[in-house]
Amino acid sequence: MKAVQITTYGGPDILQVNTIEKPSIQDNQVLVEIKAAGLNPIDVKLTAGFLKQMIPLQFPATVGGDFAGVVLEVGSDVHTFAKGDEVYGQAAVYNGGSGAFAEIATAQAEKIAKKPQTISFEQAAALPVVGASAVQALEEHFKLQKGQKILIHGGAGGIGHIAIQIAKHLGAYVATTVSTKNIAFVKQLGADEVIDYTNHQFDEILKDFDAVYDTVGGETTNKSFTVLKKGGILVSMLGEPNQELSKQYAVIGIGQRTNTNTTHLNRLAEFVDQKIVTVHIDSVFPLEKAKEAFEKQNTNPQGKIILQIK
Repeated sequence: MKAVQITTYGGPDILQVNTIEKPSIQDNQVLVEIKAAGLNPIDVKLTAGFLKQMIPLQFPATVGGDFAGVVLEVGSDVHTFAKGDEVYGQAAVYNGGSGAFAEIATAQAEKIAKKPQTISFEQAAALPVVGASAVQALEEHFKLQKGQKILIHGGAGGIGHIAIQIAKHLGAYVATTVSTKNIAFVKQLGADEVIDYTNHQFDEILKDFDAVYDTVGGETTNKSFTVLKKGGILVSMLGEPNQELSKQYAVIGIGQRTNTNTTHLNRLAEFVDQKIVTVHIDSVFPLEKAKEAFEKQNTNPQGKIILQIK
């Protein structure tokens, strides 16, 4: 079988499409024929070595996490899935899988769910991490309610464009920051207020928000404290927010580590099949053009990059 692998850390040029043995299955795993896989910023960071202190890889390492496919085999401890099930979820090596950018992969049963019925494998492969991130933040950390105000940074990105749709469904007033080229896109998703960060400072415009969902990081995170009302919540996807600033502004700062699990994925599938959430795919590449896919990911795409595998 073919798989995208790395034998050292570096840029897209280090990616290799190798022929390897089919991975062996453990008792709590499923073996999946991968139809499509989704590229996330963490995949680029992992291969570049930016996360090697937290997530050291054993080389050769098969790359990739998000996938959609068909179950070929289930482990002896797995009773919720069966051969032939269409599933989606996470198969990253750091999540106990064998790597998703491959024709066949293993995944922990607790990291997958039945694929949404109303969409393609390519669309489903675009969803796991970004969708689970949005569900976890909006429904568990924020507990977002009708009439509340939320600012979503990076509204045209993978997580952001899903979060806008869910937040609107929950009845929130949604503001978002994007670049000029993405203004129309996020308005179509339902954003009530769009701030072009290339021309305006969001912290000079927005006040008294209940929630800020930060997918950008850096100085954006620190500026976001001024947007919140007392008791508001800031959730960052880029590490722990400054706790001294949290105390200073009397808000709650949370660094989210997304749990892409069956519960979050089932909830996401509900949103998708009820036409509440639509995932936007920027571009699709064959497995053999993984290098080009990684290069495209580095250009801040609108929505998701997909590898079509079978």
